[in-house]
Amino acid sequence: MQTAVGVFGGEKFTNTSSSQTAVGSRHTISSSTSPPFIEVEYCQERMLPPFIAVEYCRERMGRNACDKRRSITEYSALFPEIDFSEIENDEDVYWKPDSRETDEQLAARGVTFLKWLWSRTEKEIAVVTHSAFLLETLRLFGNDTHPSIKTNEISHPFSNCELRSMVLIDTNMLGSDAPIANYP
Repeated sequence: MQTAVGVFGGEKFTNTSSSQTAVGSRHTISSSTSPPFIEVEYCQERMLPPFIAVEYCRERMGRNACDKRRSITEYSALFPEIDFSEIENDEDVYWKPDSRETDEQLAARGVTFLKWLWSRTEKEIAVVTHSAFLLETLRLFGNDTHPSIKTNEISHPFSNCELRSMVLIDTNMLGSDAPIANYP
C-alpha cells in the first residue's frame, strides 16, 4: 500500500518546498530535487480511479511475522485513500504461524485474483503487490509463447518496486493446450 500511494499518489500531498497542500487530489511523492507539481486544480476536477485493497493479491501467507497484515481498522487510518470494502475480516484470518503457502497455493490464489480482476470494468489497471505473488501467478501463463518470452519477460523475477506493463489475453478457445484457467 505504501508503494501504491508512493507511485500513484495519495489523498493529501504537501509540497515541502512551497508549503502548499492539495487535499482531495492524487500526486506522486516527489523528491526534494524534483520540480513542484502545479496541476492541482486539474487533478481535483478529474475523476480518479480508486485504490482498492484485495486480499487475494497479498504476499505469500504464513509462518513469517512480516507476512501477517495489520487490522483493516489500522490500515484505514494509515491509508484513507484506499477502499478496503473488498476485505471481509478486520483481522488477518489467513496468516498461520505454523505453515506457509506452497507455490501451487499461491498460484491458485493468483488465479482467483485474476478472475476478480477480469470482473472489473476498467480497461487499464495497475496491480501493486509483491513479487512472489506475481511470479507464481504469471508462471501459469505464456505456455503458447516462445520460451524466451516466457522465461525472460513473463516468468522473470521482479525487482523491488519494478513497474512492468503486461497484457493478459485468455486464449482458451484458440490454443491446443488445455487451459490452466477457465475465464468466461
